[in-house]
Amino acid sequence: MKSPQVIDTRIISLETAKRQIAQWRLLSKTVSFTNGCFDILHRGHIFSLSQAAMEADFLIVGLNSDASCKRLKGPTRPVNDEHSRALVLASLVMVDAVVIFEEDTPLELIKALMPDVLVKGGDYTVEQIAGAKEVMANGGRVVINPIVEGFSTTGTIEKLKSGK
Repeated sequence: MKSPQVIDTRIISLETAKRQIAQWRLLSKTVSFTNGCFDILHRGHIFSLSQAAMEADFLIVGLNSDASCKRLKGPTRPVNDEHSRALVLASLVMVDAVVIFEEDTPLELIKALMPDVLVKGGDYTVEQIAGAKEVMANGGRVVINPIVEGFSTTGTIEKLKSGK
């Protein structure tokens, strides 16, 4: 069993992430990257994160900051602050590191980390995924996981509002 004290150490800066990836690569390990707001974690998130983790030896999650979530999702989001969301993600067994980013897309983060595999869940095409072109040009892969129907943070919030 892993010690709970390890959880906080998985929330890292960009510079720490770059150093960690360099260490993993010295050991011939591969790195997978996915991103999102992960506001209210649900079954769809767990599926997507699990799939992303299976694509490489280590999984790094890029987490939209509070300001970024607000710009993308609206003034009432996120429900949970970035530290809370990062802590929940970092406590998951399949997540090796969480890096919070301020921009609306993770493009700059992806370019800095250059993962071996870029994973996105949803109805995207490769052309629509931030960082896909850069990862593929570097010899990496892009994987699009299917959405688990019926599960979304927006849907959860609507259920709470309606009382159903």
